[in-house]
Amino acid sequence: AVREPRRAALGLLYAWGGEAAWDPALAPVAAFPVAERQVLARLLATGRHAPTCTSAGRLFDALAALLDLVQVADHEGQAAMAFEGLAEGHRGPAAPYAFTHHGGTLDWGPLLGAVLDDLRARTAPAEVAARVHATLAAMIVVVARHVGDDDVVLSGGCFQNRRLSEEAAAGLRAAGFRPHLQRRVPPNDGGLALGQVLAAAARTPGRD
Repeated sequence: AVREPRRAALGLLYAWGGEAAWDPALAPVAAFPVAERQVLARLLATGRHAPTCTSAGRLFDALAALLDLVQVADHEGQAAMAFEGLAEGHRGPAAPYAFTHHGGTLDWGPLLGAVLDDLRARTAPAEVAARVHATLAAMIVVVARHVGDDDVVLSGGCFQNRRLSEEAAAGLRAAGFRPHLQRRVPPNDGGLALGQVLAAAARTPGRD
């Protein structure tokens, strides 16, 4: 799925509305031959070789495929970078899509439904991408309010996305939080590796 964002898109659509959501007019659906879609549907129905994913990166990949930016990636992060670049082409404000949440749990279903509605209405892809970024930033503020801590650390590979980072930080500040972004250590796997080294060192007797 990382190599083929179209797979992430099919999984997202299936989780949202089952095989009936696989509209052949959608780019990632059309990117698969019918026979291959049938195999994938059986795998999703049984859960075999179809693990549930909670990564926001796969959400970016799926949305990039839905907007027909990247179906099969040539390099790591290609779909997410294309999606960010598309959003940068939108001029003017971008209103968040409506979304629902239950405490600190966010429901991406309404977001996906709204994106599909905009695709059918032939809304400019750059506007769709910009609104998705605005929605994710708004979701971060909702989660911060649920947790209730004044300091909010934004980390993880998705925060290599400048637009998401800036919009999330601005929204958090406006809501009275203190957002923190990484400066000297990358927010993705490079920072993760450093954290693992520090955690291991902390568990080693006699080491500071």
